[in-house]
Amino acid sequence: MYECQRYYSLSLSKFHSFIPQFQYPSFLLRFFSLSLHPIHLNNPLNDAVHSFNHMLHMHNKPPIFQLCKILGSIVKMKHYPIAISLFKRMEPMRIIPDFIALNILLNCYCHLDQMHCAFSVLAKILKLGYEPNTITFNALINGLCLSGDIKKALQFHDTVIGLGYQLNAITYATLINGLCKMGQTEAATQLLRMIESKVMKPNVVMYNTIIDSLCKDKLITRALHLYSEMVVKGISPDIVTYSSLMYGLCIVGRLKEATDLLSDMAMKNIDPNIYTFNTLVDAFFKEGRVKEAMSLLAVMIKAGVKPDVFTYNSLMDGYCLVNEVSKGKHVLSTMPQMGVTPNVQSYSIIINGYCKLKIVDEAMNLFKEMQRKNITPDTVFYSSLIDGLCKSGRLSHACKLLDEMHDRGHPANVITYTSLLDALCKNQQLDEATAVLKKIEDQGIKPNVCTYTVLIHGLCNVGRVETAKEVFQHFFIKGYHPDVRICNVMIRGLCKEGSFDEALALKSKMEENHCLPDAVTFETIILALLEKNKNEDAEKLLSEMIARGLL
Repeated sequence: MYECQRYYSLSLSKFHSFIPQFQYPSFLLRFFSLSLHPIHLNNPLNDAVHSFNHMLHMHNKPPIFQLCKILGSIVKMKHYPIAISLFKRMEPMRIIPDFIALNILLNCYCHLDQMHCAFSVLAKILKLGYEPNTITFNALINGLCLSGDIKKALQFHDTVIGLGYQLNAITYATLINGLCKMGQTEAATQLLRMIESKVMKPNVVMYNTIIDSLCKDKLITRALHLYSEMVVKGISPDIVTYSSLMYGLCIVGRLKEATDLLSDMAMKNIDPNIYTFNTLVDAFFKEGRVKEAMSLLAVMIKAGVKPDVFTYNSLMDGYCLVNEVSKGKHVLSTMPQMGVTPNVQSYSIIINGYCKLKIVDEAMNLFKEMQRKNITPDTVFYSSLIDGLCKSGRLSHACKLLDEMHDRGHPANVITYTSLLDALCKNQQLDEATAVLKKIEDQGIKPNVCTYTVLIHGLCNVGRVETAKEVFQHFFIKGYHPDVRICNVMIRGLCKEGSFDEALALKSKMEENHCLPDAVTFETIILALLEKNKNEDAEKLLSEMIARGLL
């Protein structure tokens, strides 16, 4: 080990790109005035803070390890700001923090995304002559990953290795997790290979992280290959491995393989948990396979796994998908008897089910029930109910709910406004619909292709093709890229008023914008030409349609 002074100067120069000038941030000043009176705190935290303050004011200075023990308990409760504020109370009492205390402080800053401060603490650790260890480095690497700066985390890793330090499995699992969260699964896999060849044998956590990321990206074949690889290498899969694979198989529709994994788990004496069963049950319900989902639910209960709110939500969602909303409503009513409290999603599922069947009165009754139970609706909930009201022609109710939604701090999104705009168009309130589009843009909400398509379709249906063309032109000016549906709607409107040249020009423009005309495009123009006895032009288009393989 280096002498303190030599070690400090050498190490600090190596870490210079990471370490700022050491100073406590201004936000800590707020904690000096923080009231830590017991009445404001939960019991475990209250006890810890009380003990800490009591020890500080003892006649004899308390041992630093006792104060660290209390700070550590507060950190475990994830009350990082309070741990920092208590740490700051030590200095005025002339209690010099030791290496453990500084590590605790550094870890707190990392969890609060205060990496400037965390590296300042590292500078102090070095200045006091302490040698950083894997706990120190792991905290800093984890902090950089949590802040989304995976590149700097990897650079810091290289710096640490270059100084001759040894890092452990936690370090590499953290880096792999950071890469996966940033969508860099390929880089995470490469890091896994590097670890295996140069550093250590990878563990189940590293494999699980990459498998989970691959499954979420629907790269299930690669995930299964990695699963087979870890088994061959003698790394036993755990419940996390199987749950990730089941989720991945379910989202790509390979439900049979997902269910077969239950047998593999049984052979390895791994008990499925609530997440495992919920993944499978939800997938079967979403496929409309209610009978199989119910069988899985029975297996789940028999295995002693109690259904939770997510299980019941999947059950209700499954019933609604097959238009058996009454059964879903019965599940909602019986949830409290099963010891499970419905949440906003529970109500949203049934309300959405009623709205799709245009049973809006029942949906509104459930909405009132939610209000009575003080269950706060979210944006998704409001959007579903407003969509149902719009589809049933109850525009005044929808507008009233839109205002309520805004008042409750849930600003409407583009989906909500598109539902309203669609209802206005179908009700031939085109001026109001056009005003809604302007309102969306004025509020900084970006309309999507569907929004413009709905308005253009409504305008063309009532013969306001010139206005529709203006909206379509506005769509291009705003920098949107057309899809085949919006172009077909505009072409239909142009053909309806006999503007065949413009319709054909738009067909050509579609290809320029990498939006290939489909069978509907050709059929719309051909039928319009035939109605106007332009048979020769229609035949030319028909030949082109056949040549493209669209007929």
